[in-house]
Amino acid sequence: MIAVIQRVKSSRVEVGGQVVSQIGPGLNCLLGVEKGDTQEDLEWLCDKIVHLRIFEDEQGKMNLSVLDIQGGILVIPQFTLLGDCRRGRRPNFTRAAPPQEASDFFNRAVEHFKQYPISVAQGVFQAHMLVYIENDGPVTFIINSRERGR
Repeated sequence: MIAVIQRVKSSRVEVGGQVVSQIGPGLNCLLGVEKGDTQEDLEWLCDKIVHLRIFEDEQGKMNLSVLDIQGGILVIPQFTLLGDCRRGRRPNFTRAAPPQEASDFFNRAVEHFKQYPISVAQGVFQAHMLVYIENDGPVTFIINSRERGR
């Protein structure tokens, strides 16, 4: 699984002109599911995200997690994170999990995040979404579960 996380002051998702989810301070999390991802990948990635210390403490040091600030996470499905742009001019998405598998993993990730005492909101799988992000920093990280332990 691949996640692009951004520290935000606020974030929201609109589908068809309607706000379907939103958060205040916290993390915007774009989530891509790769063929062959496992429950272990899912748990490792979600746990890494909620414990990652990327919010500033009183001294201005990145020392606090989304848990510490009692923030929110807006989880948005994004298969294009698995796009391979190395050849040609059109991305290749063969690494992306099939839609049903990806949807299942996405929903399980959302449920895993909900185990923590934080606000969890989500985008809509396979919908055209407008995502509004008020970046804080900006602070952005890419986390790939396949690269853990390197």
